[in-house]
Amino acid sequence: MSNDLINQLETRLAALTPESLSVEDESHLHAGHAGNRDGASHFRVHIVAPCFENKPMIAQHRLVYDLLRDLMPYPIHALALHTKAPHKGNS
Repeated sequence: MSNDLINQLETRLAALTPESLSVEDESHLHAGHAGNRDGASHFRVHIVAPCFENKPMIAQHRLVYDLLRDLMPYPIHALALHTKAPHKGNS
């Protein structure tokens, strides 16, 4: 089920047109944890997307949670988010 959830997260987060996206299943780190008992999963998401530009972190996280709200608290119990806008370099 983990791969299905990862695919579902990636598909939904594609709506933010990320420049980079990684989704890691960290459920194994939470074995025995109350939220993990019923099979709910823990994920860490790293996402860099232009839509985060000039938005505070809480607004960036809201954009992500709005896309995933129906998956929480089950089948996703916990979601660690690392969001940022792309760096604009002088190239």
